Amino acid sequence: MDYKRSVIITGGTISMGYHAALSIARLHPDYLIVLSSRSDPNHAADTINKTLRQNNVIYLPLDLSSSSNIRAFAKEWSQKAFPPVQALLLNAALQFPGALTLTDEGIEKTFAITHVGHALLFHLICPSLAPKARILITASGVHDSALKTGMPKPIYTSAEQLAHPPSEIAKGDGRTHYVNAKLANILWTYALQKRLDESGNERDICVNAMDPGLMPGSGLAREYPPFFRWLWNNVLPRIMPVLRLAFGTRNIHSVEESGEALARLGVAEDVEGVKGKYYEGKKERKSSVESYDVKKQDDLWEWTVEWAARDGEELGKFKSFA
Repeated sequence: MDYKRSVIITGGTISMGYHAALSIARLHPDYLIVLSSRSDPNHAADTINKTLRQNNVIYLPLDLSSSSNIRAFAKEWSQKAFPPVQALLLNAALQFPGALTLTDEGIEKTFAITHVGHALLFHLICPSLAPKARILITASGVHDSALKTGMPKPIYTSAEQLAHPPSEIAKGDGRTHYVNAKLANILWTYALQKRLDESGNERDICVNAMDPGLMPGSGLAREYPPFFRWLWNNVLPRIMPVLRLAFGTRNIHSVEESGEALARLGVAEDVEGVKGKYYEGKKERKSSVESYDVKKQDDLWEWTVEWAARDGEELGKFKSFA
């Protein structure tokens, strides 16, 4: 079958990403849905195809902690001449609650996977984006220091210090890297949309971020100790009404609910043309005060493109979205 468009979902083999893929595949049998994660042990693509009695979902391995792997993925994408990308759902993330963890390239691993790898993927896939393509970044309410999330407050001094944390942060609560990376997600959302529009944005590309809320049972706790993982996967999903009362918020959802919200922002007609916005599930809202800090947006943008580009020629392409 000749598919009209492609949809790429990072972290699409489990949890919210899986259910977003399932929803989009059901709505658009004419789209090629690509699940991109480090591995697919449960054969998620095959499961979706069997569930829907379709054949429009495939799996392509992607390791967001490795720039060489991301480049290999993008090279394969261009060589196989897949359909233009209608939606790029930058959804994958991990938390490392313990000691500082670095990639092989020496970058703090949460920041590398959650922001840096996604940014590089965007720039490399950019030539393949369709007109009116949508870029969706999975963010989190934990980026907002004004909210009671049970997580540390974000500490953003510079992108360089997120990539290579100073000792006082490196030796502290490992979850700080996660909230910092989620703040970076939103800073980059606004910075990217601004620069697309300043460049003319002839393809009318739309960039938005979404907070899926707390999702007990999601794969986010894979690096936590065994007992916490057991609670996260087996107990907390059964007591979500209690959690909503305890946290004083309704922004606690099943992975199925949040997957549907992500799918909506990726392909639904009612949000077509929406740009540079932040959503809490299906509702547009303001992100943190800090996330609108233009100096921080600019700092993150400049550091990211400088790190991602391998030479001056590529840097020019990244900045012009060629």
